[in-house]
Amino acid sequence: MSKSLNRVKAALATAGLQHTLLETGPARTAEMAANQVGCQVNQIGKSILLSGTETGDTYLFLTAGGNSVNLAKAATLANGPLERATAQQVRLQTGFAIGGVSPIGHVTEIPIFMDPTLMHYDIIWVAAGTPNHVFCVSPQALQEKISAQLADFI
Repeated sequence: MSKSLNRVKAALATAGLQHTLLETGPARTAEMAANQVGCQVNQIGKSILLSGTETGDTYLFLTAGGNSVNLAKAATLANGPLERATAQQVRLQTGFAIGGVSPIGHVTEIPIFMDPTLMHYDIIWVAAGTPNHVFCVSPQALQEKISAQLADFI
């Protein structure tokens, strides 16, 4: 079993989050992920990592699958201009590879902003540390356990 998946499982257990873990095939888009788990596109939580162009600080924006991050709004939340984090930055800050970044179980603590759209659902599906694993969880419980700030960045 993957070290990343094990780290997510341990983080979920430590947080006491009720969840269901599922092995899927690779899903390159939120639409593909939604089809694999049988949910609406906006029930897929996408982890988008952005980096401060002046500070190098990394931020995670957990957004609903049908939404995109507005860089100007995200930059306001981060108090400075942002750009997509590189694969190396993502791995260094979260411990996960792009395509499998979980919102929980990071190797370093980073600020997390959460799309309020996700709160409209009883459950959401998010990456579980690999491109082939997801878990479903209550968005309210996840938001609380990962100390995510609900914010408008769409």
